[in-house]
This record gives sequence, C-alpha cells and structure tokens, in this order.
Amino acid sequence: MSNSSSMPQFLLLAFADRRELQLLHFWLFLAISLAALLANGLILSAVACDHHLHTPMGFFLLNLSLTDLGSICTTVPKAMHNSLQNTTTISYMGCAAQLFFFAFFMSAEFSLLTIMCYDRYVAICKPLHYGTLLGSRACAHMAAAAWATGFLTALLHTANTFSLPLCQGNALGQFFCEIPHILKLSCSHSGYLREIGLIEVGVCLVFCCFIFIVFSYVQIFRAVLRIPSQQGRHKAFSTCLPHLAVVSLFLSTGIFSDLKPPSISSPSLDLALSVLYSVVPPALNPLIYSLRNQELKDALRKMMNEEELERV
Repeated sequence: MSNSSSMPQFLLLAFADRRELQLLHFWLFLAISLAALLANGLILSAVACDHHLHTPMGFFLLNLSLTDLGSICTTVPKAMHNSLQNTTTISYMGCAAQLFFFAFFMSAEFSLLTIMCYDRYVAICKPLHYGTLLGSRACAHMAAAAWATGFLTALLHTANTFSLPLCQGNALGQFFCEIPHILKLSCSHSGYLREIGLIEVGVCLVFCCFIFIVFSYVQIFRAVLRIPSQQGRHKAFSTCLPHLAVVSLFLSTGIFSDLKPPSISSPSLDLALSVLYSVVPPALNPLIYSLRNQELKDALRKMMNEEELERV
C-alpha cells in the first residue's frame, strides 16, 4: 500500500464509544475553542488599538496570539466534527494539511517564545541598548524569521512524511494527524530514517533554544535581584513570569508526552496528554499574559468600557 491513490483516508482515534460521551467531548471542545478565540481575539484587538502596547513585546504577543489561534483551529474543528457526526475519518489530503499547519504553528510559536525571551533579556539586562537591538525593523525581521522557520519545518516534515509508502493500515492512534503516528504506518525503512533524522535535527534546535532560554533567565533573575527598589523588582518580574509560565507549559506538556515511560502509556493517557499540549495552551496563554501584564489589563479594560459606552 503506498500513497493517496490507495490510502483515501485515515482513521483518527475516537474520544469515546458512547454517544453521550462523544457529545460531551464536542461541547467541551467547543467551549475551549470559543474561549481561545475570544481571549486571543481580545489580545489582538488590544495590541492593535492601544498605542501603549505598540512595543516589541506587544508586537511579539500579537504574533503569539496568531499562532495560538492557528493551532487550535487546525486540530479542534475536525475533532468536533467527528464527535458530532459519530465518525473517525479524515481524508488523506485533509490529514496532510492538518499535519502541515500544526507543525507550522507549533514551530513558529516556539521560535516566537525564544524571541520573546531575548526581548525580556535585553529589556532587563541591557536596557540602554533596547531601542537599538529591538527597533521596529529588527522586530519585523525576527518575527518574519520565526514564521519562515515554521513554514520550512512544516514543509520538510509534511513532504517527507507523506512521500512514504504506507502499508500498516490506516488507523492513527491520535485524535489529529501527527508525524509519529503516521510513521508507524510506514513500510519504508530509508524514508523512516530520513524523517527520524529531520526530527533529531529539530530536537537539537529546540534544545539549543531551551538552553538559550535558561541562560537568559538566569541572567534576568540575577539582574532583577540587584534592583534596589521592591517596586522595580515587582515590575520586572511581572513582565517575565507570564512568558516563563507560557514557555514552561509549552515545553513540559510536549516533552512529557514524547518522553513518558512506556510502562504508563495507554490510549486514554496519550489522548489526554495530546489535548493538554495541543488544545489547552492556546486557551491558557492569553489568560496567563493578561493576569500579570498591567498594561495589557488596562488596555482590555479600556476597550471593554468603550464598548459599553457605545451600547449606551
């Protein structure tokens, strides 16, 4: 069995066999996706409309919200459709598109998180050089590099994965199309090794970014602890802790899902973990940032007050 000519569709992992539980998953996913759309939409509107947020961090936060919206719109709608229609199928081309866009948004998001760490490092450790190192042109170039990295990564992985001949059936052990589960269906040893090589290169790049983030935050916390005033330390921490929390959520869920011991692996646990790293972060990221960022809270409050006055 080879490619799309003989593999018209894949079978995704169902959330439940009982109809009542399928509908429960539909409503749960609907609530999470609406919360993510609303929260990220509010952040996009606040950053675009409030000039106080026209800063490098606001610009990168806007891009991060776009990746969150993209990632949740890639995986959740098909899962909701399948739960509502009591089916598990996805077309070959639909699976390829889902894999491409998920890899694209996830890669771009991690690149943006790394850039945002650099922004915090320069702002706290090299404040006199902030305007020079993070001017509008530099920010635009870094954001473009993050999106280009995501696109190139997704293109390479999708092209290689879907060029493999598939001969191990068409059932994926995941509720959306993901590279490791498609590789399990492959019967091409050389193609499999080629994709594993691409994954290892990606892991090395992620590890390098992780080391950079750790090193940056060590320097940041050392600089913050040297700030004499308690108010200054509080302000510095309030701009760094949301980013650190988002990075921790992004990495911890993904790493645990990939590196968990086989002894504790089960379909239900794998399904829960996949929801945790693919669906939950896009809904939580805006909340994490809005709780600690006073300027963002003020902008959201101002925007809501203006809407209320317009209604009156």
